[in-house]
Amino acid sequence: MGIYRTVLRFFDKLEDHIRISLSHYPIAYSIIGGIGVVLFWRGIWMLADEQGLGSIESLVVSFSILLMTGLFVSFFIGDNIIITGMRHEKKVIDKTEDEIEFELGRLTRIEEKLNKIEKELRKERTEKKPKKEVSPLSESMQPELRTPTQG
Repeated sequence: MGIYRTVLRFFDKLEDHIRISLSHYPIAYSIIGGIGVVLFWRGIWMLADEQGLGSIESLVVSFSILLMTGLFVSFFIGDNIIITGMRHEKKVIDKTEDEIEFELGRLTRIEEKLNKIEKELRKERTEKKPKKEVSPLSESMQPELRTPTQG
């Protein structure tokens, strides 16, 4: 288990380093990523051919794998389409320019209100009045002191 974690941690840090470096060069990042994807699928294709999988078998195996992993719907349809459908919303591509501008205006107004609330809260914090000094125990909570003759 220790070697597995070490190898996993190494490749995780390597991936982070490469991703951060390549993010500054999006065209090179796209080309390298595209080559990786094509070679991956070429390897899968060749493996299926070597194993003698025909078209029907390939469809059944791939359909089963994608359904069991939950990737079938999200890959081919996408989560956004499902969510907008459940909310009875239009896809962004189907919205008119007026609808997008209306939503943008609403979001802008909400942001302005939040900024105003934030300013008011900051103002309240700075203008807080000093608290009235209160003894640690109020008079009703202080224990009665009795002299030995009172008991």
